[in-house]
Amino acid sequence: MLEIRPTCEHCNKKLPFDSQEAMICTFECTFCENCVNAVLQHVCSNCGGGFEKRPIRPEQLLEKYPVSTKVVHKQVDIEKHIERINNK
Repeated sequence: MLEIRPTCEHCNKKLPFDSQEAMICTFECTFCENCVNAVLQHVCSNCGGGFEKRPIRPEQLLEKYPVSTKVVHKQVDIEKHIERINNK
């Protein structure tokens, strides 16, 4: 089951369970759509994988299957990230 993390790892923007802007990689690294497009260039800064839209957990299941409250905020070193992308 997905954690449904509450914020973007780079900019710390709130991404509630029903956000249309939340993007995740295969390891559930969570970023907002803007950071995925403008900063990360569709490449996860943690694992190097791609992104997909995060599914929305149905509101009626939140009590039984609560979303994560764990905030992961570690701004991406953009220069290193771009260098890593270019050296693939």
